[in-house]
Amino acid sequence: MTTGPASNPDDLRAPAPLFTDPVFDGPTDPTVVHDPDSGLWHLFYTQRRANQPDAIQHDSGVAWVHGTDIGHATSPDGRVWTYAGTAAGPGSGSRDTWWAPEVLRHDGTWHMYVTYLQGVREDWSGPAEIRHYTSTDLTSWKYESTVDTDSERAIDATVHRLPDGKWRMWFKDERRESHIYAADSEDLYAWTPAGPAVTGQAQEGPTVFALGGVYWMVTDGWSGLLVHRSTDLEHWHRQPVPLLAGPGRRAFDEALGHHAMALTQGPDEAFLFYFTHPGGGRRSTVQVARLRVRDGWLRCDRDEHFDYLPDPSKADGPRGGTA
Repeated sequence: MTTGPASNPDDLRAPAPLFTDPVFDGPTDPTVVHDPDSGLWHLFYTQRRANQPDAIQHDSGVAWVHGTDIGHATSPDGRVWTYAGTAAGPGSGSRDTWWAPEVLRHDGTWHMYVTYLQGVREDWSGPAEIRHYTSTDLTSWKYESTVDTDSERAIDATVHRLPDGKWRMWFKDERRESHIYAADSEDLYAWTPAGPAVTGQAQEGPTVFALGGVYWMVTDGWSGLLVHRSTDLEHWHRQPVPLLAGPGRRAFDEALGHHAMALTQGPDEAFLFYFTHPGGGRRSTVQVARLRVRDGWLRCDRDEHFDYLPDPSKADGPRGGTA
């Protein structure tokens, strides 16, 4: 099953929406990578059960956001997507909860860091952990470990390499006021807690990337996407104006932007994948907009019509690119 517009070489404007889940109508927390072996783009996302009566019958709860798998879609061009099923971890219960996949490639191996919660819950309480899986083909995943985050309520991992060659993971620590905390690794397998990274207010869903000669962390502040700037991935400075804090005018983009992921396209441009709740209901769609750095700050005009054709030669190596 495909979603998105038919390919048209004369019209490369970004599709709106970029993707809708054909099963449960609730894709959130998108991550996009390119597989150099197959030449396909892969989209992984939280597959919320937005249209399921058994998940929404309890008006006071959020069961529909639990019991979720990791959805998976593929595309030859990053524009037209074919639903490819789910990528839930092996050995888990059929109705456990999986959220927020972070996917990257290093030395020919794909790594997924994904939030895991046991069972289906009707509120936001209870333990949560970040699990590590590896794959050679983005289809079959092997459990490696549960990441040591020094927290029993850690969710929403993002990973980026530090200037010294080590790796850093940033995540939301719900035990510590929902601030962003970090863990470090030499090899992407063994992790050591590294303490607080971005505090000051509650936020979630970090994505970290380099653009315009500096580093950026974009998080979901539930009233737009918060932006933090750094020159060393250690010290972060808040940008005064959030992104996607007002409704857009494209189809199904008339709501706040949530939990985003950035795919860089060279040193000065990136594509921002995010989700919205059009109409304010449970349904969600994945959208894409263009990121640029202007006057030292990160800018995103979600209403801009721009050419969208992701190029793996301009994407970072951890996302499957060659830049």
